[in-house]
Amino acid sequence: MKAIKQAICWGVICQQGVTPEKAIAEAKRIGYKAFDFAPEEQWSAIREAGLELSLVVGHQSLRDGMNKRENHERIYRELKTNIQKAAEWGVHNLCCFSGDRYFDISDLVGAEICAEVMAKAAPVAESYGVNLVMELLNSKVDHKGYMCDHTEWGVHMCKMVNSPRVKLLYDIYHMQIQEGDLIRTIRDNIEWIAHFHTAGNPGRRDMDETQEIYYPAIALAVAELDYSGFVAHEFGPKGDPIAAAEAAYKTWLVE
Repeated sequence: MKAIKQAICWGVICQQGVTPEKAIAEAKRIGYKAFDFAPEEQWSAIREAGLELSLVVGHQSLRDGMNKRENHERIYRELKTNIQKAAEWGVHNLCCFSGDRYFDISDLVGAEICAEVMAKAAPVAESYGVNLVMELLNSKVDHKGYMCDHTEWGVHMCKMVNSPRVKLLYDIYHMQIQEGDLIRTIRDNIEWIAHFHTAGNPGRRDMDETQEIYYPAIALAVAELDYSGFVAHEFGPKGDPIAAAEAAYKTWLVE
């Protein structure tokens, strides 16, 4: 069993009057190793504080994404630029999006189309040591119509690309809503997962006793696997954001 590297999404802690300086200092005090989705103007301060940049957005448009060939030239150009920038700043992962379902295209064809542009960008990612992670989102509640809404779909897309730098962002909140069976799914597919997001369900709030996911068991399951990536907390605090960030961190401490 190994300790889990934890990250915090910038917007979780830097809100309600918490300044960027205080957000960075408090995250480090709590024990976090990195930030997800930190604004670029804060990258230097984060790195100077000894923290890392675990994830940033890789290309524009969540809904109008990779599953349309007419977007491939733009997305490839954006990914290439952002891969190079990520390597310069030590960013571990670039978040990628399938886009929404459209017309009569099947999910299988959509996966094949996404794999095409991922395969084009993969050699660049490999040469710079940056992961391209396709995010799994639920299409029932938060992202109606989103195509990459099941782990099986995401794994199939990754297998078609067959690159060590093309993986999945497994969002536990989203996958609880969409398919459940969280621990079994994580164990069976850990080789394809490079990053995790967490939040309580329902509501994408704190991981406390008012929500249905039992996170201590999930944390233990992840700690027992051969996983070296980050688990990043992405939720809307119900109260003080610093206290919420500290509680989230303690939830994922595994001994």
